[in-house]
Amino acid sequence: MLFDLKGKRRRLVQATYITLALLMGGGLVLFGIGGDVSGGLFDAFSERRGNVSSAADTFKERRDEAQERLRVNPRDEAALKQLVRANYQLASSEAGQATTFPEEAKDELRAAADAWQRYLALDPDPIDESLANLMLQAYGPGALNQLDEAKEVAQILARADESPQAYLRLVQYAALAGDERTAALAGRRAIDLAPRDQRKTVREQVEQAKAVGALQQAREGGDTGG
Repeated sequence: MLFDLKGKRRRLVQATYITLALLMGGGLVLFGIGGDVSGGLFDAFSERRGNVSSAADTFKERRDEAQERLRVNPRDEAALKQLVRANYQLASSEAGQATTFPEEAKDELRAAADAWQRYLALDPDPIDESLANLMLQAYGPGALNQLDEAKEVAQILARADESPQAYLRLVQYAALAGDERTAALAGRRAIDLAPRDQRKTVREQVEQAKAVGALQQAREGGDTGG
């Protein structure tokens, strides 16, 4: 597993992900956890502890409410969406300012993933893109690290958006999942959708995302073999 690595190997793999996040830029970062805190250092810590506790209570209430509604109607689409969000938000509140989710947050992420799969089984049309963006982070590195599932979510978002950025993100996650065919197809689509004067830049980003994904696949293969 990626975050079981130690010493120089761990630092190198972490640097790999940071590089990928930087090349994608802006909304294409791998991790979307945490936020800014203003004010003095001690005031910030004190305020954050209170805010996190209050927020967590709110998220638990929303989770419990959604679960109660689903006991009455297991196919309640709105309740399933609420359950995904509440569980993800609970996990994020436990992560705080960290760039990875701690182990104690993984149960909430798994609960969010379960609700997400139940939501998809209803065949919603259209799929809620904001919900999909949460699950892209939940399945991604630093979270559940279920990269095949992350790739599937990135495909959903690319089909909904049809933009160079969306397909670059699909290249990113397909490459990390080791799906070279999807990465290649998504890369070509990203280039085709880009304005003519930006295609060279997009092409370079596609190749960089593929290279980082291949590097990570090689490292995971080496770890398994060792």
